[in-house]
Amino acid sequence: MENLVHGKPENIKKLKALLKKIDPAKTFFQIIGITVVIVLLGIFVLLIGNSLPFFAENSVLDFLGGTRWNPTSTAKPGYGILALVISTLFVTFGSMLISVPLGVGAALYLSEIASHKVRETLKPIIEMLASIPSVVIGFLGITFLGPQIAKITGMSNGLNAVNGSILLSLMALPTIISLSEDSLRSVPNSYREASYALGANKWETMIKVILPSAKSGIFAALMLGVGRAIGETMTVLMVTGNAPHMPSSFLDSVRTLTATIAIELGEVPYGSMHFKALFAVALILFIITFFINLIADIVLRRQQNIALGKIKAKKRNV
Repeated sequence: MENLVHGKPENIKKLKALLKKIDPAKTFFQIIGITVVIVLLGIFVLLIGNSLPFFAENSVLDFLGGTRWNPTSTAKPGYGILALVISTLFVTFGSMLISVPLGVGAALYLSEIASHKVRETLKPIIEMLASIPSVVIGFLGITFLGPQIAKITGMSNGLNAVNGSILLSLMALPTIISLSEDSLRSVPNSYREASYALGANKWETMIKVILPSAKSGIFAALMLGVGRAIGETMTVLMVTGNAPHMPSSFLDSVRTLTATIAIELGEVPYGSMHFKALFAVALILFIITFFINLIADIVLRRQQNIALGKIKAKKRNV
């Protein structure tokens, strides 16, 4: 370093050669990637650190398998989250029942049927739906959708799992449609031409050729939709009724994991057992979303390996 300061020509040349080998863009993205990993590890460590004191005094089995959530009880506080987990799955599953067929169908229409002008008009509009604040969607659920559900079902109110499922499906649709359409359009035109040459019509080509060829990308879009539904807070907090009991049907009021954290964390005494229990709930939510992403990644990699294997086999045959 001292020689470099004195400016010896041979050392200056070495420094210039070293700087030429450094790719600024590659280094920049490497730093970003490392930063993201560090942040995720920091979040996980924070959750673990605040959850361990709770599990030191409460059974993990009682926490995961208990159906009574009542941390503020003076007689016997209850820290069972099974009802909250089931409620979260109810709302998520209900939203996927609606958004999957609508999202994939809309993506097929945009990719295979709609004209270029229609597609370029509709797709930005669909993507703009993702920018609507969740509190606005929740407000619509309270003022419009809730009364309609109550009127149809004859119940006193429409704040239940059905309401949450419908609104979460609307929030997941832009992601599912946009990514699925991109995946469908990435299928080579030679697949379509070969299908038509064999006598298949447009419908048969879409169902039997295009969809199977794009299934890995569509699956990734669906997983992102599931992640959006599980992680949503404000909408489900406003429209699902927030009853922390075990639901028996989609017409029951439910409370999700995210809504529980949002409702109670602001009022709970810092450092109390209730406070630590909420961090344990957040840890379970983190683990659920992690495994959803892990499953999606495994399936995508498997599909990519299968596709690469088919390409290599074709090359060998040629």
